[in-house]
Amino acid sequence: MAKAVVEGAKNVGKVDVELSYFVEAEDLGQFDAILVGTPTYHHDVPIDIKTLFEEASARGINLKGKTGAAFGSYGWSGEAPKLVMEIMKNKFDMNVTEPPLLTKYVPDQSTLEQCRALGKRISESLMR
Repeated sequence: MAKAVVEGAKNVGKVDVELSYFVEAEDLGQFDAILVGTPTYHHDVPIDIKTLFEEASARGINLKGKTGAAFGSYGWSGEAPKLVMEIMKNKFDMNVTEPPLLTKYVPDQSTLEQCRALGKRISESLMR
């Protein structure tokens, strides 16, 4: 899903896009947009993503007004992308794209097209 989001984002103008599997909390402030892909484990966000946002909050990283989005896959419940979006919106006052993009199990071609569209939409919003 993340690779498809990146494909869509790169198809707009001269937008720099970085796909990272790990980011330090201090690095979040340097991005204009933050898109978080996450699976749902036991009705929750994985600990590494929770820790990232907790550290960003504790260190006073300012994300206000930045663009945010969340996406992910799940087996039976799918809460994690919704929870990440709520953290972005309510804790960091980010401008989030709602609703989060969710897919059950492995994404099919339709879902991958939605991922590309999400990436494109985010990049276009940054060009305004």
